[in-house]
Amino acid sequence: MERALMDKLVEWKNSPRRKPLILNGARQVGKTWLLKEFGRRHFANVAYINLDQNTAMQEQFELGYDIQRLVSAFQFETGEVIKEQETLVILDEIQESPKALTSLKYFCEEAPGLAVAAAGSLLGITIHSGTGYPVGKVNALDLYPMSFREFLAATGNAGMSELVASNDPAMINSFAGKITPLLRQYYYVGGMPEAAAAFLERGLLEDARSIQNQILSDYERDVSKHLSRTEAEYAIAAWRSIPSHLGQENKKFVFGHIAQGARARNYQSGITWLEQAGLVTKVRRISKPGLPLCPYADDAAFKLFLLDVGLLGAMVRLDKSTVIGGSAIFEEFKGALTEQYVCQQLVSECGFTPYYWSAENSSGEIDFLAQGDNQVYAIEVKAEENLRSKSLRAFKQKHPWVSAVRFSMSGFREQDWMRNVPLYAIPSKALWSPEGER
Repeated sequence: MERALMDKLVEWKNSPRRKPLILNGARQVGKTWLLKEFGRRHFANVAYINLDQNTAMQEQFELGYDIQRLVSAFQFETGEVIKEQETLVILDEIQESPKALTSLKYFCEEAPGLAVAAAGSLLGITIHSGTGYPVGKVNALDLYPMSFREFLAATGNAGMSELVASNDPAMINSFAGKITPLLRQYYYVGGMPEAAAAFLERGLLEDARSIQNQILSDYERDVSKHLSRTEAEYAIAAWRSIPSHLGQENKKFVFGHIAQGARARNYQSGITWLEQAGLVTKVRRISKPGLPLCPYADDAAFKLFLLDVGLLGAMVRLDKSTVIGGSAIFEEFKGALTEQYVCQQLVSECGFTPYYWSAENSSGEIDFLAQGDNQVYAIEVKAEENLRSKSLRAFKQKHPWVSAVRFSMSGFREQDWMRNVPLYAIPSKALWSPEGER
């Protein structure tokens, strides 16, 4: 299974200014596998140390930051001879040892030739960011669930994976009939590597669903592990309410939808926890599409999306025939699933921080806004080929400097004021804007 981040890891290895690496990401997005595979391909050997419940190694970090002593301990632990430029040292579950996280500073300063890569829970690393985090002494990369392009490659459709990222709209339109069923398959299987691997092993969609359900259970156990009982109850309630929020026409997160009389102050810390753990993407409301977007964000108004479209389907128990084949009873939730997919691709494929816009009187809304270089994109999402865009047109007329984009199941279509981009071609960022706006 190929991950796009492998190229970034190779760049890190070859950089003359290389520092120890922290690979960030939610649980079960494939961090450990990726680092081991990277080491296997690009180093003579790998020294892998898992710090979870590894008292002996945790004690070594507690003793201090003598790099020679730590390297000797790594060799005793792994049985590998560690050499600069030849060995990749992997410190897995590094959040279990704050001193191990701090040690990366000393590896940077005293052993710059040694390739050290750390992986761990995004939440755990965030928690220690104020104390043990080696600011300025590490490189960092973010790993997300597999994008649609990565899913295509994993399912034996590498050519299609390259095609959807190309700048050839005519070619992409020509193969829409082959790409669209694969997109629907991705809606169901999603991008969690273990779920995708289970599906690929026998070609059975229900095998993916079984893994997804297990992941959802594991995530809720993580909540209970890290938070007090009361805080965990609030966080889990917020987490479980996300599908119902996304199923509403107005997808804004409303605390009153969690429970009657629910108050924001009870749930805010739980939502923050979910965001820090990488389990949700918080899409904040923008009051004005100015550059940069972030100063115009309203923290009090937001939408919440899950980290993976397949997990969203599992949470609401969507049947495979409903997603793959389409169904009239699916129409109401199809928009939610599609927006979840778009949000996920904007983050993982495009590197964007997505926002949304809504009018003060609630009479208009733009599904997503994103900032790329010196351009603001106003994005409308359509689950099928319904191409009416009254809100987007009005927004473009009021803010003519933005690039208006519609993602839908329709093919590439350029109008005088906007461009329609197929949902599966989101990675083709060069095709988002009319020629004059690029």
